[in-house]
Amino acid sequence: MGENGRIETQSTPRPNGELWQRPVELLQALLRFDTSNPPGHERACLEYVGGILEAAGVEPVFYARDPERPNLVARLQGRGEAPPLLLYGHVDVVPAAGSAWRYPPFTGELVDGEIWGRGALDMKGGVAMLLAALLRVRHERFTPAGDVILVLHSDEETGSEFGARFLIENHADLFTGVRHAISEAGGFTQHIGGRRFYPIQVAEKQSCRLKVTLRGPGGHGSMPPRHTAAARLGQLLVALDRKQLPAHLTPATRRMLGPVADGLPVHQRLALRALLVPGLTGTMLKLLRGEASSLGPLVQNTAAATIISGGESWNVIPTEASAELDGRLLPGQRPEDLVAELKRLLPEGAEVEIVQTGPPAAGEPDLALLPLLAAILKEADPDARPFPMLSPGITDARFYASLGIQTYGFLPMRLPPHISFGLIHSRDERVTAAAIEFGADALHQLLHRYGPELGGPEERAAPSTTDGSPSVSDASVS
Repeated sequence: MGENGRIETQSTPRPNGELWQRPVELLQALLRFDTSNPPGHERACLEYVGGILEAAGVEPVFYARDPERPNLVARLQGRGEAPPLLLYGHVDVVPAAGSAWRYPPFTGELVDGEIWGRGALDMKGGVAMLLAALLRVRHERFTPAGDVILVLHSDEETGSEFGARFLIENHADLFTGVRHAISEAGGFTQHIGGRRFYPIQVAEKQSCRLKVTLRGPGGHGSMPPRHTAAARLGQLLVALDRKQLPAHLTPATRRMLGPVADGLPVHQRLALRALLVPGLTGTMLKLLRGEASSLGPLVQNTAAATIISGGESWNVIPTEASAELDGRLLPGQRPEDLVAELKRLLPEGAEVEIVQTGPPAAGEPDLALLPLLAAILKEADPDARPFPMLSPGITDARFYASLGIQTYGFLPMRLPPHISFGLIHSRDERVTAAAIEFGADALHQLLHRYGPELGGPEERAAPSTTDGSPSVSDASVS
């Protein structure tokens, strides 16, 4: 390992073999590396990619906190007419053990036009598309308007300590001048009301890990008292399941749901528009029922119980029980706000501790690149309805935001209705070969069309319309 985490490798360059024409084969090769995190072991996979880049004449450099968990950085020189454009992703995946797959998760099988494997959607499919697009412009000897920086991380799935966070804290100079980035999670088809929508992620919630502790009388298991810690823990879990946290209509939510509503049939449009009316939001979530599971996180802070603890012996009633909560905060909300909201639901005497918080959600997004991304989608799929998305989850975008870099979740995939991003982290994860080719072509278009006009003054959130909801350029939404 070299100074400050830069490492040297002995990887052998692999023949390019016009791999830009075969993004599906790139994905299959990536899927055959078991990079389940934990433990990760991403190095072999990244060195494979490094060999492909070397063969194409693009030098990969590896930076690592742990030599077995490096990060690959490669730079394609541009004309210097626009700021550098950052393309980034991760090659680690969540474990696939413990569930029966129809096809093995690390063989990259192509069956009936679908590629099966852990990471097909999250996010080796996206990595294959980014890599194919970069190789294609290199093959064409096309020089982009600005430098193109490709970064492939380790360790996104368990907190990014060895990945994006390490790079940002130790090698921020690599990203000097970068204003816009392309990564997960967006650009894929969502089928709503029989129509094809394409979310482009421009904002995300903030993570907030909490611990709630409840206490009560103990004793022998044969003589149980009332109001035990375990019983009070049960009250907490029921409250989290059945009660709603307050609604907050943020600009990010309005910017997202307004265009979606406009693209829906009349009855669905009216329901979604009503959700955006202050005072009606909570009522509409109750009325929408099933849909509320996806809409609620866009207008509420959330807290989900993920780790339950209590007791040490089968015949001793514990005096203490606890639940760890995965909390997520809307833009503009603070951890203290979520704690205050939860305390209104919790049993009396419950203690709430903020265990860990992620980087704060970024402020108003820079939407300057949104019209171009939307136009590329509409040209590839004339029935596409792109819209800017607030993600209820978190990505490595939160670290790049600290450098003032706006990430767009834009890994385009035209997916059939039976394949959705609900397959992420589940068994039988897969993607169609056509979707990977669709995305590689769209990203290739982006590298050609990214231009010097993006070097001017920032265009922050679009101005508000007369009803108070932010508008977006006609080029960006249907």
